[in-house]
Amino acid sequence: MKKKFFKISFMDIEKKHIKENLTKELKKLISFDTSFPPGDTTDISNYIYQILNDCGYTVALYENEKGLVNIVAEMGKGPPSLVLNTHLDTVGPGKLENWNHNPFDSKVATDNLSGLGAVNCKGSGAVQLWVAKQIAKKGGPLHGNVTFSFVADEENLGPNGTAFLRKINAISPDILILGAPTNNSLIIEERGVLWVEIVTSGKSAHAGEPQFGDNAINRMVRICNHLEKEMSKRLEKREIRGMRSTINIGKIEGGINTNVVPNLCRTEIDRRLLPTEDYNNSFDEMLEIIENCTESKKYCTVRKLRGTNGFSGKKDSVIVKNISKSYREIVGHPIKFSNAIGVSDGRYFSDEDIEIVSFGPGIDKEGHSANESIVISTMTESALVLENAIGYILGYNKY
Repeated sequence: MKKKFFKISFMDIEKKHIKENLTKELKKLISFDTSFPPGDTTDISNYIYQILNDCGYTVALYENEKGLVNIVAEMGKGPPSLVLNTHLDTVGPGKLENWNHNPFDSKVATDNLSGLGAVNCKGSGAVQLWVAKQIAKKGGPLHGNVTFSFVADEENLGPNGTAFLRKINAISPDILILGAPTNNSLIIEERGVLWVEIVTSGKSAHAGEPQFGDNAINRMVRICNHLEKEMSKRLEKREIRGMRSTINIGKIEGGINTNVVPNLCRTEIDRRLLPTEDYNNSFDEMLEIIENCTESKKYCTVRKLRGTNGFSGKKDSVIVKNISKSYREIVGHPIKFSNAIGVSDGRYFSDEDIEIVSFGPGIDKEGHSANESIVISTMTESALVLENAIGYILGYNKY
């Protein structure tokens, strides 16, 4: 009987080693509780700071609000400036009884690793840390500079993460790679976002004699129904390349007790905007519709909470071409392009003439849920693709 021999390539051995490294790193990142609220990234940032500092990067910590710590690590000089970005905060774990294990004590089953933030977005964090180490081992970029930014305040869509780093020019990319759960597909365009607050007022009274009061919740219902009806007509045909312009009433608060006519009601509304729509114009559109409602302006206020525009990239850009080329070499087939469900921190650069892509392991819909898990082998592919693509763009000193 002939013996069977199995050929194991150098690439197979390398991938196995990388997989073990990424698994260990992701488990460590998940062990830090960075859930929002409050989204504290102090401890995890200190951990990453030490790694990147030991690798020879010029590293700085930036903290605009206590506990929301961001890391920026640079290597190289001159253009182009290639910036990798991912966020360290996560959503809260929700009800712990829905988890099969402690959400901060990740578990591995075959090729899957589960834990809070595994998909969104600590999987990309582990990948980018590995890439940073590899670039350092190869002597850094031959041309230009590479920057790794690990940020806070993303889950809150807040101003103290990437938005703050951009404001103070701590990062100024020519090319921006956002670590996101794209399942290793490329996202080159993204919708904008607008959050709007509506507050209605009325007059309190006993619920047994509601005719002597003025119900603020009823007023809010009438306004929201009017807004939804009018906006639905306008948004029906606003769709390009699989992306839709949408509106969602996401939060409503009001009343102090069941037996009291409420004198105050507050609602938050989410608008997702096509890359061709402007968030200021979109706010004005909503304001016009609300003001045309029969409700008195005296008892209703409308306020823009936050907003950013979307962006569109090109398939023939430098970063898209090189990630696509690298992906084909590593994975063996052409890369896919997809659309984002949510928004990324790339929106803070939507008004700048730079190249922006989202790329990373994990399936978006798996995130923000109990027992979220990531396929570890896709992390390995993501890491190798990024390292290879950056090498094509910047070159490495030792190779």
